[in-house]
Amino acid sequence: MPTAGLDEAGRGPVIGPMVIAGVILSPDAAKKLKRMGVRDSKLLPPERREELEPMIKELADAYAVRVVEPKRIDDAVTRNELNALEAEVMAEIILELKPSMVIVDAPGRNTDKFKRILKSKLGGVPVRVRAENKADVRFVHVAAASILAKVERDRKVAELRARAGYDFGSGYPGDPRTKEFLLKVLSGFPFPKDQIRWKWATMQNLLNERRRASLTDFME
Repeated sequence: MPTAGLDEAGRGPVIGPMVIAGVILSPDAAKKLKRMGVRDSKLLPPERREELEPMIKELADAYAVRVVEPKRIDDAVTRNELNALEAEVMAEIILELKPSMVIVDAPGRNTDKFKRILKSKLGGVPVRVRAENKADVRFVHVAAASILAKVERDRKVAELRARAGYDFGSGYPGDPRTKEFLLKVLSGFPFPKDQIRWKWATMQNLLNERRRASLTDFME
């Protein structure tokens, strides 16, 4: 039974895309990758992820990677449908890879709800779906997908840093370097505006702070 694992990287950052990957592994390939140390990408240093990426691609029966740009993410956030967007992209990958079974790392606690959303995006295609929290820790198929997604996301972020000529950190809201950089962008620093998630609470808060500061200056 061809089994695919699916996972994302970059769901939470305020800068750059989210990346979703799917990997089909034979039982033998899954065992080999497990022996090589394939596990949840967050548990591996960047150098090891980069070493494992070509090995995963070589041993996989098939794989697919999708880059989800910030504009598409913002549109989903506006409709409160970020989980639905993730399910939609996962469905695109599943329809391309055509596995008999998929294991997905589900966002949020309600894994049954995410499973229903995902199946609704498959248009009746008969695929067994297993949706679990922390599936990237428990299943090598999902761990392999998480590595492909994370390496691709890191590449995209490195490209953005190079274009900016500025190290804006991880791109996550809690990173002080990221917040400092966003303030610079709002002050006119040249950076591709389409690579920022403007509907994220981080950006909305910064924009509101600037509006209040401008109003205070005006009133003075």
